[in-house]
Amino acid sequence: MSRVGSLPIAIPSDVEIEIEGNQVTARGPKGELCRSFPQCISVALKDGSMIVTRSGDDRTSRALHGLTRSLLANVVEGVSKGFEKALEISGVGYRAQEAGGKLLLQVGYAHPVEVPIPPGISVTVQGTNRIRVSGVNKEIVGEVAARIRAVRPPDPYKGKGIRYAKEKLRLKPGKAGKTAARK
Repeated sequence: MSRVGSLPIAIPSDVEIEIEGNQVTARGPKGELCRSFPQCISVALKDGSMIVTRSGDDRTSRALHGLTRSLLANVVEGVSKGFEKALEISGVGYRAQEAGGKLLLQVGYAHPVEVPIPPGISVTVQGTNRIRVSGVNKEIVGEVAARIRAVRPPDPYKGKGIRYAKEKLRLKPGKAGKTAARK
């Protein structure tokens, strides 16, 4: 039995859940999300929680059991609380600003880089070097944050670039460190 899949998903009082066939629709204070799930998985509402069960004990249904439960739990959490990723920009002259549905990044290139922001996602810039990506869909929030980070990933020697807020960087010593280690 799947340890993750067998856990019930607690539904907050301000969230409505609707199950039609193999699609779950959740409405909450942050918005609305729909999620479909495979035929071999069944979802039921019982006593203010959602129960995910599998029909058989074959390999694919066992593999999809915990995954489906996690994805549905993310839907419930997204419409009730939302998700957020924080990014930091470090480097001399590196900065970010919002401009009409796009994020403008000046990160050492000859021109500012425009990153489009998909609908349903909000990007706020705090100061000039902190970016917050938030929304109801965890996958899209993570994808947008990864796309922003990919514009200028952190340099392994100086640490300049765009990184996640709590990301730890291990800086390489460089040329001087190599010669000092040999002596």
